[in-house]
This record gives sequence, C-alpha cells and structure tokens, in this order.
Amino acid sequence: MELWKTVVLGLLGGMGLLLYGMFIMSEGLQKVAGHRLRSILSTLTHNRFTALIVGALVTMLFQSSTATTVILVGLTSASIMSLKQTLGVILGADIGTTVTAQLIALKVTEISLPIVGIGAAIIFFSKRDKYKRVGQVLLGFGLLFLGLKMIADTMQPLKDEPFFRHILLSTSDYPLLAVAAAAVFTFLIQSSAASVGIIMVMSMQHLVSLHSAIYLLLGANIGTSFTALLTSLGSSREAQRVATAHLLFKLSGVLLMLPFVNQFAILMAKLTASPGYQVANAHTLFNIGIAMVFLPFIKYFAKLLEIIIPERQMPLDEQLKPKYLDDKLISTPSIALGLASKEINHAADQVFDMIQSIIKIFEKSDIELLDKINKKEDYLDVLCKSITNYLTSVMRQPLSRKEFYRSMSHMHIINDLEHIGDIIEKDITYIASCKITRQCQFSDAGWEEIKEMHQRLGDLMRMANVALASNDTELAGEALKRYPELARMERRLRAQHFNRLRDGTTLSISTSALHLDLINSFLRISEHIRNICHEIIHQGNDGDVTDHINKVNKTLSCDDYVMAINN
Repeated sequence: MELWKTVVLGLLGGMGLLLYGMFIMSEGLQKVAGHRLRSILSTLTHNRFTALIVGALVTMLFQSSTATTVILVGLTSASIMSLKQTLGVILGADIGTTVTAQLIALKVTEISLPIVGIGAAIIFFSKRDKYKRVGQVLLGFGLLFLGLKMIADTMQPLKDEPFFRHILLSTSDYPLLAVAAAAVFTFLIQSSAASVGIIMVMSMQHLVSLHSAIYLLLGANIGTSFTALLTSLGSSREAQRVATAHLLFKLSGVLLMLPFVNQFAILMAKLTASPGYQVANAHTLFNIGIAMVFLPFIKYFAKLLEIIIPERQMPLDEQLKPKYLDDKLISTPSIALGLASKEINHAADQVFDMIQSIIKIFEKSDIELLDKINKKEDYLDVLCKSITNYLTSVMRQPLSRKEFYRSMSHMHIINDLEHIGDIIEKDITYIASCKITRQCQFSDAGWEEIKEMHQRLGDLMRMANVALASNDTELAGEALKRYPELARMERRLRAQHFNRLRDGTTLSISTSALHLDLINSFLRISEHIRNICHEIIHQGNDGDVTDHINKVNKTLSCDDYVMAINN
C-alpha cells in the first residue's frame, strides 16, 4: 500500500512538472518568436512542402502539435490561412512533435537539473526582457524533462509488481482497448508529447512490450487531435474542417497501421536494441508515414472536407458579429493582436464604404440609402465594441513592451474609426435628412465644391486603409501630408460660400447652414483619419513617431507642420 501511495504521488508530481514545463516553455517561445509566427504561417505555407517543413519547425519549438493545431484553427477561422495551407502544416506538426521522443531516448532527462538551474539564473539575474524569455524557455525545457525523470524514477519499483506487470503486458491481447485508453489519457492531459514520454519511460523500464508500446502510441496520436476538435466548436466552418482534418489524418493512419503492427515492431527491433529508441523511432516513422501518404492528396482531401462539413447559411444576428476575433487565442497575444488587426482593417473598410456613400445620398436624395448607411454604422458600432473588449482582454495577458504599445495603438485606431462613424450617423445623415425633407438644393458652385472636398476625403481614407492593411508607414506619411490641404480647402470653401452669400445667390442662402456643417463634418473626419495615420507610423517605427513625422514632412511649410502636429 505504501508503494502505491508513493507511486501515485510521484506520478502526479512528475506529471505536474512535465505539463508546467511545457506550458512555460511554450509561453516563452511565443514571446520570443510569436510576433513572427502569424506572418510565417500565412506567407510560407502556400506550397505544401514548405508548409510541411514550417509545421514541423514550429511544433519542434512549441513541443506540442495540439498547440500548433489550435493556433491553426484560430488563423483559419480569421481567414488568415486557407484550409489547403493548414493541411500541410498539420502533417508537419505531427512530425515536429516526435522530436521530444528522440530527446528522451537520448536521455536528456539526465541533464534536466542543470538546464533548470541555468534557466532560473537567467530569469533572476537578467534585466532585459529578451533574455528573461530565453531563460523561461530553458527553465520550461528543463522542468519538462525533470518531470519525466521523476516519473521514470517513480515507476522503477513497479516492474517488480506482478499485478501491474500483468495489466500492462495484457495490452497486446486487447489492442483496441489499449489504443482507446491511450487516446483518452492523451486528451485529458492535452499533450501527446507527455503521453509518448510516459510510454517511452514504461518501455525503458521494461513495463510494456514493444507491441504494447506501439498500440499505446497509436492511441496517443489519436488523442492529441481531440483538443483542436473541441476548440473548433462554435468557430467557422473552415476552422472546423482544420480540426477534423487533424483527426482524420490520425484515424486513417492508425487504421492503416493496425494490421501491420507485428511487422512494424520487428522492423523497429531490427533498427535498434534500445527500448527507448524503438518507441521513439516508431513514433517518428508513423508520423512521417502519414505525411508521405497524405501530402500528395492535400488538394483532394480539402475538397472532401468541404463536402463533409459544408458551408451553413448564417442568420442575420451572426452576420453582424466580428469576422476574425477568436476568444480562444487571447492567451496567445501575438496571434490575438494579429486577429484584432485584421478585424480593425475590416472595420476601416466599413468606414470607407460609408464615406463613399455620403455623396450618393445628397446626389440622389434617397431615403433608402440613408437607412443603409445607418445600418452600416450600427454594424460598425458592434465591431468597435467587440474589438475594444477583445483588446482589453488581451491587455490583461502578460505582454511584451512592443505588444503593449501595439494594443494601445489598436485602441486609438478603433476609437477614431468609431468617431468617424458617429460623425456620419449623427451629423452628416442629419444634414442629408434635412436637405431631403426640405427639398432644397445646393448652388451649382457649392455642390461642385462639396464633391471636390468629398473626393479628397475619400482619397485620404483610401490611402489610410491601404497603409493600415499593409502597415505601410511611407504611405501613411503621404496621407499625413494631405491633411493640411483639406484644412486649407475647408477654409477656402467657407470663404467662397460667404462670397456667394454676399452676392445674393439664392440657393446658397437657403442651404447655408447645411453647406457649412457638411464641409465642417468632412474636416472633422479628416482629423480622425490623420490620427489613424499617426498610429500606423507609430506602430511601424516602434513608437518613435516624432522622428518619422520630421522625416515625412520636410516639404511642408512651418504653418502646415504645426497644423499636422497640434490639430
């Protein structure tokens, strides 16, 4: 009884160290390289072979194919990656996760304590965040293998327990039960690397035969796909297809392997006599085999998934929801900020459409267009509120300085977009409504001036949108130069309008208040676009805004420069 108590406590402690080590190592790696992860996954995965390599390398870093697949579900849900792109990454991720098994076979567990010591020393004695994150990665790496060492030491006495040996050795007689048990266990601990590590420890302690270990490995490979499947529930159809693809890859691979387990075990035994290497090699070759079988047929597999999980007709209330935000990725700030950025681009597109529609309302005196623009503003309000709440949740996570400033910049941009929507809804649509109900007309000269200023405003918003989507600081700087031109235009148009009033132009007199309020609204919108351009430059230059403004405004006059900075 005392033995079992010691074993249970040791296993719980070792498992806790192992899982915590994986968690902090993954978190540290996300802080070190996470801001590049989104761009790497979205740009280097168009070719299926490079996608396979990227998936393997990313998962080698994070030591979890589950974590990689969950990230892929989020990126696909946000339309950053296509289904076809993710399939190659998933196959590569399954190969990448086998590196842990090879490290265990190399007995890296024996140097786990020095690694923990080095990682902790870097964290406590380093003053720079960059080095602290490296220390966190080393500490997590060391704790992972220290946990495995504790599990191995705890299980050592069990090989002399007849009851325990009988249960484990009987797994060869009930292969499907062994597969199912390993799948459930892997799902519960949400780490195939951890469960494979435990299987290797049991094999190295001669607690299970090679045949039994292979059946357990097959179950562990199935179990790792359940987490992503649950994560995808409630997400987009594309995200559900990604998670289903991972499960189908694993299930198909296991079904293909089951009839050949005996031959596979013989092959592994011929390659090496070491039980640890036999299990590690079996795990690696199984996942390489899955990749080789399915990689040539990714295009057809994607089409099959589209048939299995077809698109659904979304109700109106779901259509008004954000397109890209995913609450499940808030704990991964680098990815979450990328999703927020994409949603902000979507909100900016709504604002641009609203600005473009303004002139049509006045031109056609159409009440239906007025209603459409008000509905679009309601949708913009939903987007702005959702993005603000999402960014607030992200900012509660541990952030690097760059991530924090990026979050704040996103907040400023969405605030300015919301203000533009409010100006259009509360002011411009009211002016349009007054013009329509009173059935009055602008003078020909006044109408041409309004169209000209609106054209300039539309061009400014278009430039800001492109700069925002592409993070183009040069284009944002060019847009920033144009703001003073609009400010001067508003003053000039106001003076010209006053001249028409002095000359007694009837139409100008009847629409004077509407004319002046409209061009003033255009100017206020341009001020918020100017603010957005400032934030784009701020993001692109890591917060050093002033230097960039000095650089892009060399051609401005002194008065224009003061206006660009202070207004």
